[in-house]
Amino acid sequence: MPPSTMPPSTMPPSATVSSTTGALAPAPTASEESVPGPGWPGGSWVDPESIGEPWGSVPGVLTFRGSPTRSWHGSGPVPTDPVVAWRYPRDGKMCSLSTVGDVEKEWCGLGWTGQPAVFERDGRTWVVFGAYDRAVHFVDGISGAPMLAPLPTGDLVKGSVTVDPDGYPLAYVGSRDDLLRVVAFDRPEPTVLWSLHAEDSGQPLWNSDWDASPLVLDDHLFAAGENSRMHVVRLRRGYDADGLVVVDPEMAWFTHGWDDQLIADVGWNLSIEGSPLVIGDALWFANSGGLVQAWDIGGLTDGVRPHRTFRFWMGDDVDATLVPDADGFLYVAAEYERETERSHELGQLVKLDPSRPDDPVVWGLDVRSEVPSGIWATPAVYRDLVVVASDDGEVLGVDRDDGTVRWRFELPGPLWSSPTVVDDVLLLGDCAWAGGMSAWDVSDTSVVPPSLWRVETGACVEASPTVWKGTVYVGSRDGRMYALRDPYRAG
Repeated sequence: MPPSTMPPSTMPPSATVSSTTGALAPAPTASEESVPGPGWPGGSWVDPESIGEPWGSVPGVLTFRGSPTRSWHGSGPVPTDPVVAWRYPRDGKMCSLSTVGDVEKEWCGLGWTGQPAVFERDGRTWVVFGAYDRAVHFVDGISGAPMLAPLPTGDLVKGSVTVDPDGYPLAYVGSRDDLLRVVAFDRPEPTVLWSLHAEDSGQPLWNSDWDASPLVLDDHLFAAGENSRMHVVRLRRGYDADGLVVVDPEMAWFTHGWDDQLIADVGWNLSIEGSPLVIGDALWFANSGGLVQAWDIGGLTDGVRPHRTFRFWMGDDVDATLVPDADGFLYVAAEYERETERSHELGQLVKLDPSRPDDPVVWGLDVRSEVPSGIWATPAVYRDLVVVASDDGEVLGVDRDDGTVRWRFELPGPLWSSPTVVDDVLLLGDCAWAGGMSAWDVSDTSVVPPSLWRVETGACVEASPTVWKGTVYVGSRDGRMYALRDPYRAG
C-alpha cells in the first residue's frame, strides 16, 4: 500500500527522561527490588515465557541473538583460559572488493553483525556464516575444516545467517547483491532453492542490501530489508521423492517500514538493518529513521491482514536490534547522526513500556559525543542490567529500573560487536590495533566486572560471537573465523 495509507503518526508528547552520563549510580542493596513490569501479551506465534530461552528442535544458536525474541546468547561452558583452536580458512583470507557509494575498497573477514549460526546435525557441530569474500561458509565446529564448498554470492554478506529451527537442512541469508536466499545444505554442494529480490515488493526506498537476520516461525519466513520493507513469506517446506529438502514459497504479506510522518521528520534515508523479533502475536522492528513499531500478526495464517499497534520515534538511526526483557519492557539503542532535537531529548538508550503506547518512555540515557556516535551494537539484558557497547568505546552497565550507569569501562573502539553474556561471563570484541575478543566476570552486577581473559585476532572484531559448549566462535576483520576454547578442548 502507498505511504499515504499507512497508519497516522502517534508520536507521544514530550516525555521526561533520565539522561545520566555523569556520576555512577550507587551499588544496589539487597533490599532493592526490580520495578514490576506490565508483562507481554500472549499469542499463538511466540510464547513470551520463552524470552531468554533457546528456540527450536535443533540444538544450537540458529539466528542472531538465538531466538525469535532475540534474547538467548548461547550455551556454556564459556572457556576460562582459551587459545585459538582453529582459524578458517587455514590458508589465505576471506576478502573481496565491494563498492559503497562511488568508492571501491577491499573488505575482509566478518563485520557487523556477523554472528555465526552454530548447531548440531548428524553428530557433528556445524558453523555457518556469511563473510566479506562474497560467500556463505559451512565449517566443522570441532576441526575448522570445510564441510561443504562455500556458496558464492554477488557481494558482501554482512548480516547473520539463520538456520531452520525445525530441522530442515536450510539456511536463510541475505547479501549486498539484492538477494535474500533460501539455501539447502543436504546436497554435495549448497544449493539456492529460492531467492527474494529487494525489488520484489516494490522499488527500494533507500538501497537493496539484506543485513537483518531473518526469523522462521510456523513455516513462515520473516525478513526485513534495506529496501525499508518487512516481508513475511510462506515457505511450504517439504521433501521430494529423493528425500531432498524443497520449498515452494509465496509472499504472505509485506509492509513499508515508513510512513508520511517519518519522511517529513527525517527524509528518505530509511532502511531496516536490525533483526525483527516476535513476542506473542506482535512483530517488532525498527529502522534507520528511528521508527520503532509493532504489528499484530495474530490472524496472519487465517488471512487477516496485520495492523500496526505501536509507533514510537527515537529521532535517529536504530540499527541495533530491539531487546525485550521478561517483564514486558523494551530497550532501544540508537546512533547519533542527525543531531535532531528528539535525539537530544531522549538519548541513545531508551527503555519503553509498550503497554502505554501513548506515553511509553520509562527512561533515557545519553550515549553520545560528536557526530557520528551512539550505539550500533545490540545491548544485552542481563539480570538487573542492560549492558551497552558504544561507538566511542564505552562499555556501560545500566540499571534496568532507573537507567543510571552502575559501572563503565573503555575499550578501543568503535564497538560494534554486541555484548554477549553466558554463564555470568560477558564477551565482547574490540578494535584495538591487533583486535580481539575479551571476557569479564559479571556475576556481581554492582561492580566494574573484573577481566578474565583476552585473545587477539589480528584486526578489529566488529562481529558478534556465538558461545556453544565450551567454544567461542567469532569472526574478525583480519579475514578469518576463529574458534576459541580451553587448551584441553582445543586438541
